[in-house]
Amino acid sequence: MGTAPATTHASDAPIRHRRRPITPYFLILPAIGILLLGLGYPLLWQLVTSTQEYGLAQQFGQPAPFVGLDNYAAIITSSETWAIVIRSVVFCVVTAVITLIAGLLIALLMNAANKGARLTLQIALLLAWAMPVVAAMTVWIWLFDRRRGIINYLLDALPGVDMYRFDWFERPLTFFFVASVIVVWMSVPFVAMSIYAGLTQISEEVVEASKLDGASNVQRLRYILLPMIRPVIMIVFLLQLIWDLRVFTQVKMLQDAGSSASQFDLLGTYIYKLGTGSQNFGMSSAVSVFILALTLVLSWFYVRSLMQEVDQ
Repeated sequence: MGTAPATTHASDAPIRHRRRPITPYFLILPAIGILLLGLGYPLLWQLVTSTQEYGLAQQFGQPAPFVGLDNYAAIITSSETWAIVIRSVVFCVVTAVITLIAGLLIALLMNAANKGARLTLQIALLLAWAMPVVAAMTVWIWLFDRRRGIINYLLDALPGVDMYRFDWFERPLTFFFVASVIVVWMSVPFVAMSIYAGLTQISEEVVEASKLDGASNVQRLRYILLPMIRPVIMIVFLLQLIWDLRVFTQVKMLQDAGSSASQFDLLGTYIYKLGTGSQNFGMSSAVSVFILALTLVLSWFYVRSLMQEVDQ
């Protein structure tokens, strides 16, 4: 009998590594170039300027003296700067947490509501989100005005409450309370719509199975819905931390309506005063770089968690 010819199985064949196509890399080169030009150059300018004594004279062509790390040393040794940093971080975390909770609750409400109620709520959120910041701030400042504000009028009508001509912008505590309310109001639509989009991706079969197993609404939220939309929640919370740490327009317009003293400053307005107000662009650039580093520190945990989920 002749020997049967040896057969070669696909599994026995040597594995050849396919070369990755280079076309996608060429396609993203224009986007990378635009990012480097639009973001890289300003960042590089900030880094260079933060090591210089850059004032009004330098804007008219005089060379900027190199001071090394003196601007950063001034930041570290300044008690006023650290007070503003701590105030900004507390404001950022508080407003981001409140925004996330409010957005989550509204998203759950939209997910449970009927079509008509959900559409009405979505339109209201989009209108609030699309309103220009300056126009919205004009309305909010009028609402809290000490003489003509409707907030004081309604609170003063309550028994035992005296809010006649109460100045919300006179004290730092009430000033930042108003700022927090405004920032949360402007940020909730984005968070709510993002989380609602995540909720719509959850399979109806999973929800129905939990109902058949006797899971309560709280158990369904805790063990099914929240774990499945966790990446969305982490992303929107990370974005809120970054945005609320850099908030400027709302605080600046409230300062224009009240007081612009240093105890009413956050990092955004502090940089504005150093640069535009005092013409000390070297210090303002150093504080900007410091904010960048602070943002990376605050967001590192969430970025690392997101990267780990991507690798899984």
